[in-house]
Amino acid sequence: MKKKVIFTVIIVLLLLVFGVSAFMVGSYLLEGKRQEERNEELAQIVSNAQTAAVTAPKVTESVGETETSETTEPTMIPGYEELYNQNSDMVGWLKIEGTKLNYPVLQTPDDPNFYLYRDFDKKDSKRGAIYAWGAADINAPSDNITLFGHNMADGSMFACLNAYTSKTAWHNNSLIFFDTLTEYHIYKIFAVFKTSANIGEGFSYHQFVDASTEEEFNEFVMMCKELSFYDTGITPKYGDKLICLSTCEYTLDNGRLVVAAVRIT
Repeated sequence: MKKKVIFTVIIVLLLLVFGVSAFMVGSYLLEGKRQEERNEELAQIVSNAQTAAVTAPKVTESVGETETSETTEPTMIPGYEELYNQNSDMVGWLKIEGTKLNYPVLQTPDDPNFYLYRDFDKKDSKRGAIYAWGAADINAPSDNITLFGHNMADGSMFACLNAYTSKTAWHNNSLIFFDTLTEYHIYKIFAVFKTSANIGEGFSYHQFVDASTEEEFNEFVMMCKELSFYDTGITPKYGDKLICLSTCEYTLDNGRLVVAAVRIT
């Protein structure tokens, strides 16, 4: 009789553990589906607005025979203004063609990791959002802007960066599109490396924002290239503008995978 009671208790406990686990997995999957649908909605807003802007007739104004011009604030790229009005932390848009990476970029200088576990709508999310290092100036821009994103198993967020440990992926697609709210820009990957994020270990790439000297800039570039999985043949020069896309890497303790790129347009 005693054995039967113990057996029953064990079964009940196992069922409870299974139920809790199933609930957690289900919640994770539902959250992921919700966020991906939301991200697709944001991307569609941008796509529709930019398509409409391209096809809209151009209107010019003149006064008599004299053209007039006024100095005005830069206008936002079609689609970005609508998203900025939804969340004023938005500072740009990041895309790699042929991948799931097609997301808004957010920044909160006073709380740099605010979006580590929050989505575009500031809701709690294990996927977080793509966000820029708080000290970087997106618009100037800084010499280097580090962008962070999670390495998701379903291929979303920064998971596509894993492919760039192989030079084949670089040969097939080496361009990154990173717009500010007012300007389109294209970057070309010049190095892909991994390092540890443990304090006192590895390469603190994200700490490099603006070079105080040409030597400091060159040292940063050479470190990226020395650590790189392969040689791309590209060496940025002082005055060039860089971005580093950073995500988790699992062969090192607290590892990071970094894709470094230089602006070409």
